[in-house]
Amino acid sequence: MKKRLLSVLVLPMMLTACASNGVVNSAPHKVTANEISNGSWELVQIDNQDVKLPEPFQAPNLELASDLAANGNAGCNRYFGQAELKDGQLRIEKMGMTMMLCPDEAMKVEQTFADSLADWNKVSVSDNTLTLTNAKHTLTFTKKVADAQ
Repeated sequence: MKKRLLSVLVLPMMLTACASNGVVNSAPHKVTANEISNGSWELVQIDNQDVKLPEPFQAPNLELASDLAANGNAGCNRYFGQAELKDGQLRIEKMGMTMMLCPDEAMKVEQTFADSLADWNKVSVSDNTLTLTNAKHTLTFTKKVADAQ
């Protein structure tokens, strides 16, 4: 009787230990400045929709220096500012931008891009993909590879 009772008590503990073996309960990886700086990131999707702009406009990009100075093309206009990275979140503070008028489609992409970068975004990096997510939008970037010359 004692063996059965012991088996009934021990078996669930053993199954629980086996089931949880290999599962890591660690905090999510917090992206560092080194992972996202010194490169250029091209915007490829907004809210899981491919970014397509009429010629001659190019997809927005995000260039971050080692001190997180930010600049790039927002789709129509050039922008600049100082990025901040705190607790796994990124934003560009005090963003400045040129003020050219462009077709509606390019202006819509640019407005979403600029507004999103000015807000705090949860940032994640996987391989050559950078994702910025805030309450309104998700921006997905791929790392641009320098042209070989």
